Amino acid sequence: MAIFLMLVIGGIFWIDSRYPALLKRYDAGQKVSAKGALTFGTVYAVDRSMPFTTRVYRTTVNWLDANRIGMTFSFLFGPAALTFLAMIKTRRTKSRYVNALIGAVAGTPMAVCTNCATPIARGFYAAGMSTESVLAAMFASPALNVVVLAMTFTLFSTKVAILKLATVAFLILVFSPLMASKKETVGYVCPIDVPASETWGKAIFGVLKSYAKSFWYVFRVAFPFMILGAILGAFAIELLPQNALATAQVSLSGIILVALVSAFLPVPMAFDVAIAYILYSHGVPLPYAVTILCTLGIISVFSASVLGKTISWRVGVAAYGTVVALGVAAGLISRMF
Repeated sequence: MAIFLMLVIGGIFWIDSRYPALLKRYDAGQKVSAKGALTFGTVYAVDRSMPFTTRVYRTTVNWLDANRIGMTFSFLFGPAALTFLAMIKTRRTKSRYVNALIGAVAGTPMAVCTNCATPIARGFYAAGMSTESVLAAMFASPALNVVVLAMTFTLFSTKVAILKLATVAFLILVFSPLMASKKETVGYVCPIDVPASETWGKAIFGVLKSYAKSFWYVFRVAFPFMILGAILGAFAIELLPQNALATAQVSLSGIILVALVSAFLPVPMAFDVAIAYILYSHGVPLPYAVTILCTLGIISVFSASVLGKTISWRVGVAAYGTVVALGVAAGLISRMF
């Protein structure tokens, strides 16, 4: 029943919404566009002549609307995964590197941005999956999706695309295992004692009861942080001067600043690839575009905050700092292209 629940939730989302949307963006090719500061589309138009508070409000609403389907999926799928994993005796191995690979394999087909992956990751961790598995899943979902990879190699040179992949590989194969804790103990949220024999009615009731408990565990932390992340992201993006990057000279301080802001912003799936290409095609220097490509969408203020609340603030801050450092390194390396 728990497996069936996951398949129904995932199947509806992937077939009806996510992959058609991703393929549409891929088919757009070099004509891909973004109408919002943090989104592909908008509910409210945002103009720089508007008061700052109005722009922040409208950008926040645009973000919430753009992410409503993905976040709904994650808030439903995360508890379903937690309910299922609570029935399995083995949720991790003794090897932190194998655990990281397991997380990457689990995260890649989810096809959700780092924000939508966050409630699912909270469910994974509560079910007993290791820190390295949870981190690898969160990094793999937005970055290793086959359609997003195809977009990256289509819109950018092979060197840039490989550089992006190298930063993701470092996060999954180096950073995630380093975050493994030998002292880690996790209190499973919804352990289910499966009896040797039970009726279908009892089985369904048991799954639904555990699912409800799991849903509240995920929702009560992730939802408030989601709202806060949307507001902070809108606040940060509306503070930035318009067209500042197009006229800026490339410098180390500039690359660092771009990485810090880009890793902070919460954006939807594939927005990192699209906006980095759009900016580059409109005159933004390649090092800044590459820095954005390697930092935007892999972490955000929302996902880092929930990591801090769920695992530890050390892990949340380290994830954000490492993504920023990798983005700066990628930006500097791209100056040689």
